[in-house]
Amino acid sequence: MKIKLLIISLFIGLSAYAQHNQKSPQEIYIEQFATLAVEEMYRSGVPASITLAQGLLESRYGLSELAVKGNNHFGIKCHNNWNGKKIYYDDDAKGECFRKYHSPEQSYRDHSDFLRYRDRYKFLFDYNTTDYKSWANGLKKAGYATDPSYASKLIRIIEDYRLYEYDDKPASFAKSDRKSRKESKRVTVKVPEVLPPSPTEIEQTEALTEAQRQDFHFSISREVYKRNGVPFVKAMEGESYASIASANNLFLREILKYNDLAAEAQIVPGTEVYLRPKKGQAVKGLDKHVVEEGETMRSIAQRYGVRLKNLYKINEMADGSIIREGDIIKLRK
Repeated sequence: MKIKLLIISLFIGLSAYAQHNQKSPQEIYIEQFATLAVEEMYRSGVPASITLAQGLLESRYGLSELAVKGNNHFGIKCHNNWNGKKIYYDDDAKGECFRKYHSPEQSYRDHSDFLRYRDRYKFLFDYNTTDYKSWANGLKKAGYATDPSYASKLIRIIEDYRLYEYDDKPASFAKSDRKSRKESKRVTVKVPEVLPPSPTEIEQTEALTEAQRQDFHFSISREVYKRNGVPFVKAMEGESYASIASANNLFLREILKYNDLAAEAQIVPGTEVYLRPKKGQAVKGLDKHVVEEGETMRSIAQRYGVRLKNLYKINEMADGSIIREGDIIKLRK
């Protein structure tokens, strides 16, 4: 009888222990994306608590159809200036267009930029990053969601899961865990063929057809892409600017000019080489760029298909000006 009671007690104890240690889907989601939310807070100024609360609410803690099939964690719709991949879903109306992302990280980045670069959300950035209540009410006021209880739902989520604690995390919190986050299966960043800039509403890169390549007198033996309406190729092993120019019926001086180079430089596989003059400004809808670590004005000009001299002019900067991580670079006049 004593043994039987002991077994029953042991079973009850183990069950209680397992139940206590079993994490909810919400807690699992927070563990997976907290680092990313803090990283975005220091990059964009959007409180980590707000980002996490919106992610939890909008994506149903990562289990919604939009999150699973489209990596869309914030319910952001296509709108008129989205030219990336799309997914269709019944929301306020049947078959509405939503943005589809390469990874959850791209979704988080686009969410930050969505708030940062739209006029109706500008007032939010006057609030402190620890003032999550003002941010929640401000999002509702600005029309982020139609749910009349949207603000109170965000605040409740933040307080129930103590998400406000992430608003006080130092920048080192995000940096120290960046490597492990990138190795996480659900947060792995899939590098697209053409890296999406910030903001991520980029004109989708297209591959030219064989007929188009022939019209331009480009080589028909390789892929030619187009960004901001300007054709470019990706350098392959063993190539040089001179060989790319020759293969595409161009002079070396033309290739150098199109790519803002004074002289032929070393080229590595994957380098994007424009085959026609770049544009005077970025595609409509891409107004600003937040400088990332290691970027230069030329690399930004290449990234958006904009002439370097125009980029300096738009930003009222002298040629050769030094830029730093976090600087805002205008992409359009």
